[in-house]
Amino acid sequence: MRSVLHIYLKVMIKSMTGYGKAETLLENGKLIVEIRSLNGKNADIGIKSQLIPREKEMEVRQYIAGELTRGNIDLFANWEQNAQSAARTLNRELFSEYMKQIAEAAVEAGAEREIATAPEMIAAVIKIPDVLEQPKQELSAEQWEIFFNTIKQAVANLDSFRSREGETLHADVTKRVGYIESFVDEVEKYEQERIVSIRERILSRLEEMKVKTDENRLEQEIILYIEKLDINEEKVRLRQHCRYFMETIDGETHPGKKLGFIAQEMGREINTMGSKANHAQIQKLVVRMKDELEKIKEQSLNIL
Repeated sequence: MRSVLHIYLKVMIKSMTGYGKAETLLENGKLIVEIRSLNGKNADIGIKSQLIPREKEMEVRQYIAGELTRGNIDLFANWEQNAQSAARTLNRELFSEYMKQIAEAAVEAGAEREIATAPEMIAAVIKIPDVLEQPKQELSAEQWEIFFNTIKQAVANLDSFRSREGETLHADVTKRVGYIESFVDEVEKYEQERIVSIRERILSRLEEMKVKTDENRLEQEIILYIEKLDINEEKVRLRQHCRYFMETIDGETHPGKKLGFIAQEMGREINTMGSKANHAQIQKLVVRMKDELEKIKEQSLNIL
């Protein structure tokens, strides 16, 4: 019954990385909106377009933040005008000034005739920025509504991309949490062997030192020492953190930050287990746990 309920309540996570694009045809051209997102602690939104009026920027930012929650998000908007609306006009004053300067330079170089008869020079001057001017396009209220709907579609496409990436992230991190749990199970196989090994090392060292001891007192000290190296509490807490990680990733809409905190707690228990290990095989398992945990931490940074 519990497993069925768990599956029923499962919430799919989303990645903070994504890309969305939307296009809309207008009478005088085509609007192209692209939006990209990377992981970030908050909603850091950059608008990389001069097409969006300044008085509309806040509306766009609020919409994006509301839909995408957080991340380093950049919005790009471009207007591809058709041939008729894309016609440019010659800035005669700027063109004349460039030609005048070129003619003066040619006279000084003694090559005015060659310059005067070189049509490629005119073509080169026309290519200089601002010599041919693109008429500014003002958006009407109706066009802005269409534009904003295009932005909304691009955001929706990015959100879908995030959902697909989230499925991949979910599969990866939950698999690695499972690995850590399995390594904890393997640690238990060496528990008794570890205690015997610790005891034998102590007795062997005392024998080498030829120290006379009180048997009862020695036995008590060995027991106390072994108790200090006991890792049962660390195993219990680590398993609890693993279960909490799984409950959080399957039960919360935006668990990324919390998963990072849980991973830190998992790391503390693993590190303590390693410092107490005193056993080669257990130490190897601890290293493998740390390796999996580092990958979990990296992936958790990208979970929304």
